[in-house]
Amino acid sequence: MLTLRQLFLNNNAQTTHFPLLLEFERAEGVYMYDTEGKAHIDLISGIGVSNLGHSNPKVIAAIKAQVDKYMHLMVYGEYVQTPQVRFAEKLVSILPDRLNSVYFTNSGGEAVEGALKLAKRFTGRQQIISFHNSYHGSTHGALSVMGNEEFKQAYRPLLPGVNFISLNNYDDLQLITDHTACVILETIQGEAGVRVPDVAYMQALRERCTQTGTLLILDEIQAAFGRTGKLFSFEHFDIVPDILLLAKALGGGMPVGAFVAHASVMEVFKENPLLGHITTFGGHPVCCAAGLAALEVLLDEKLIEQMPAKEALLRKNLDHPAIKSIRGKGLMLALEFESFELNKKIIDTCIANGVITDWFLHCSNSMRLAPPLIITEEQIVEACKVIVAAIEEHTA
Repeated sequence: MLTLRQLFLNNNAQTTHFPLLLEFERAEGVYMYDTEGKAHIDLISGIGVSNLGHSNPKVIAAIKAQVDKYMHLMVYGEYVQTPQVRFAEKLVSILPDRLNSVYFTNSGGEAVEGALKLAKRFTGRQQIISFHNSYHGSTHGALSVMGNEEFKQAYRPLLPGVNFISLNNYDDLQLITDHTACVILETIQGEAGVRVPDVAYMQALRERCTQTGTLLILDEIQAAFGRTGKLFSFEHFDIVPDILLLAKALGGGMPVGAFVAHASVMEVFKENPLLGHITTFGGHPVCCAAGLAALEVLLDEKLIEQMPAKEALLRKNLDHPAIKSIRGKGLMLALEFESFELNKKIIDTCIANGVITDWFLHCSNSMRLAPPLIITEEQIVEACKVIVAAIEEHTA
């Protein structure tokens, strides 16, 4: 009889020739348990998804309660479904007034697609500006605004009229004109290795977009919901986007995304053409119930207030000469090493020793640290010891 691993390789589509092939039976808190019962500390949160860790009881209870009522009923936007309504109401209540209309999608990539359509439709313009080394997803529109040619060249032609500028380059802001429909930017660049823009630059970008009537789209698919020490990362820069992109931690472990704008912007989807954006499963009631529960736990348990101390503890316990720099904010950090080869050896050793980490798509010499926000100080110290031991093993 074939093993589960063999069946996985035979029947599940693969995206590399060397998948990790880790096999887990259950997960709880910051730990994932393999088939032999070994506990692994999750330092990447499913790439920013599991902010509350795994199997949060309040999220699970919300899922079970909604399953008992109903699941899919109709394409998004037609029926009044309590989980969608309550979740949108809660999101709007914690966002600035400019962001008062929520369109739920299935994923972050789909949120990007919807936002790009919305910006072009609202402004009547065609030009889009994105950033070098950006990552916004793998669908065609999202790939078009990705700032890494290596990952997109095989799929051209992509969307026309997309230009790229550099983060923190003030001269490039002049490329934003009254022909530009939108500028799309990760508030804190993730796959570039956690690059944090300058505050003054972000404010200048916001001002330039306002001057030219260009919509500013901020992608917080990785960075929102407390990960960087603020509920939303744009709060670090004292600006507000015209369209906000959310996903990953939005669903509390369930698949859901969203793009959020002012109702006066969003209403262009109502006509010319009617049903200007459609999704069958976007805002699935079970996912929205989970997302609302997760958001309430995040706020009620005051996890965001703990981020500065936890970041400081990570930095303190990862003081090693082989680490060239530690970039980021809160629990969205990157450890830079001299090469991908060294980084990969350290990562593999960490995984073998029960600490799950990873590298970045556009910055392969840096290690990703994005543990669940619930991680304790003791667990941080424990994980750091494993990382430092792995560094010592490969640099001694």
